[in-house]
Amino acid sequence: MKFGHWLTLLGTAASLALLWSLRDVLIHVFAAIVLSMALCTAVGVVRRRLGCPRPWALALTLVGLAVLGLGLGGLLIPPFVDQFSQLLHQLPAAFSVLLHLVQQGLDQTSQLIDGQKLLEAGPAAGLGMLPNSPVAPAGGGVLAAGLGGGALKLLGFAGSLSSALIQVLFVLAVSLMIAAQPTAYREVSILLVPSFYRRRFRKALLLCGEALSSWMGGVLISSCCVGLLAGIGLSLLGVKLVVANALLAGLLNVIPNVGPTLGTLFPMSVALLVSPWKSLAVLALYVVIQNLESYVITPSVMHHQVKLLPGLTLIAQFGFTVVFGPLGLVLALPLAVCLQVLVRELLIHDLLDPWKEQRLATSSASLPGRLL
Repeated sequence: MKFGHWLTLLGTAASLALLWSLRDVLIHVFAAIVLSMALCTAVGVVRRRLGCPRPWALALTLVGLAVLGLGLGGLLIPPFVDQFSQLLHQLPAAFSVLLHLVQQGLDQTSQLIDGQKLLEAGPAAGLGMLPNSPVAPAGGGVLAAGLGGGALKLLGFAGSLSSALIQVLFVLAVSLMIAAQPTAYREVSILLVPSFYRRRFRKALLLCGEALSSWMGGVLISSCCVGLLAGIGLSLLGVKLVVANALLAGLLNVIPNVGPTLGTLFPMSVALLVSPWKSLAVLALYVVIQNLESYVITPSVMHHQVKLLPGLTLIAQFGFTVVFGPLGLVLALPLAVCLQVLVRELLIHDLLDPWKEQRLATSSASLPGRLL
């Protein structure tokens, strides 16, 4: 390799190392892009309906979203907070009931197999077998240790809360800036590409935007349908805390595979306090709802969306969670949608397909000579 090739290789490695170190910033920037795409979609609808300039359409969209958020928040947030707090208080009791049922099942199974009950050892016997048990500090040492540990936990919680608030404000600010001038920011990103490829890269970015817009619209409709069906089904089953569980089902539906599973645990825990069969009925209800969402609702509302195979979705969730953390899990599907468009347009259409056509043309051109 020549010296220039070594410099190119080192520059590429340094760029990849820099991107890896900035991965937390990049995932927050992508979250801002997703929010800005949602705003741009709403602004486009307002501009088509009212025919007003973009700044006015953006202002009207923000005011409408604020009014809608305050109205829905005033109607839904108070009962949701009340019911969600009750739900959190009931989870330990539901877990205790579940452990009791599991223990009863194990005891009955043991009786059927061995013909005798399991011997239950008292807690004192287990404590007596622990070697070299540490001696707790006495008097003021216990108080000082407790106060110090509580202060450290409080400072850690305050630091985490302030960091999360700063990240949310950063995402919101960047999304508003991009939504105000989307064309300017798109052209700046296109300048990073070589001049001969900028027109093709602009088309790929536009296709990514269309895919994200269709995905967000489809997810919104699908989540509303899931939340509505969950609320109706839980009401018919007589399960308490309907509003909280229905909203959780709709919100967690945004995260494929993992979200619906988490959304099922809460209503099952509430129903388990009433009777085991009602918990099984809730599980059957959510299985039916998820099948309707997967095979009826989603194909109906997302027929223009980029299709993602379930296996690729699961791989994307796992990979982006490992690389970007919990935010990568939430944004795994829009990331996968954009990557699929870029791979299809830039890698397959522009690199692999021409190479295949060139190979076919070369082989067909050499075919008459071979026949001769």
